[in-house]
Amino acid sequence: MLRIRTAKENQKGATLVEFAVGATIFLTAMFGVVEFGRALWTHNALADAARRGARYGTLHGIGDLDKVKNVVVFGNPEGTGNPLVNDLSVNNVDVQYSTFGLNGGTVQVTINDYQFQFVVPIVGTTISMPKYTTTLTAECAGYIPNDM
Repeated sequence: MLRIRTAKENQKGATLVEFAVGATIFLTAMFGVVEFGRALWTHNALADAARRGARYGTLHGIGDLDKVKNVVVFGNPEGTGNPLVNDLSVNNVDVQYSTFGLNGGTVQVTINDYQFQFVVPIVGTTISMPKYTTTLTAECAGYIPNDM
């Protein structure tokens, strides 16, 4: 005897296929938003780290360049603790003084060659972030460095 299938029987598995397509699109968009948010946070943290290092350099004179680099990477001149941004090291930081003196000259702090690591491996492994440069004019702000 020949049996005719109903429309409901012909749709078996369609829900699973639709869910797989919808979940793939949703998860891809969600991971994209998360990775973009992390990249934006890292961008802001690197710009702030360069600014913080330049500010420290203007207030403490030409002294020890390593201390300025430590302020950029670790947030303190001693270089203790974890880096403020993952995979940032003092090798990524350049510090330049230009005719620096009390209330004169500039300090320029640059973060170079920082590689942003993606968490989701589908996107790729890393992207190169741009250079982050901050230049500030020297000032005393009531503090006179020992080397002046």
